[in-house]
Amino acid sequence: QVQLVESGGGSVQAGGSLRLSCAASGRIVRPNIMGWHRQAPGKQRELVATMTTGGTAKYADSVKGRFLVSRDNTKDTVSLQMNSLKSEDTAVYYCTLQSPMGVPKYWGQGTQVTVSS
Repeated sequence: QVQLVESGGGSVQAGGSLRLSCAASGRIVRPNIMGWHRQAPGKQRELVATMTTGGTAKYADSVKGRFLVSRDNTKDTVSLQMNSLKSEDTAVYYCTLQSPMGVPKYWGQGTQVTVSS
């Protein structure tokens, strides 16, 4: 079993920045993909950004150029630096650990990000 623990959510004004972090523990299989999904009220959960064990990043079009995903394979952590935040970024953000094919296997408990305009 794998546990994912997120930290770093909160409230910020539009244009501000936040950084999310996630630490994975347990029986972690490599290679894998770690990253972030989010779910806004009334909307489906969507991929935000992910990174493979090898360092290949993938971003949703809506966050390209504003968000930066990074990971530390030695510590099994993944982070999301969110800049130029917009009100539409308001959501619960979930850390995910995925198979190499991109299938989410484990989810964190979620952390709220609220951006006020």
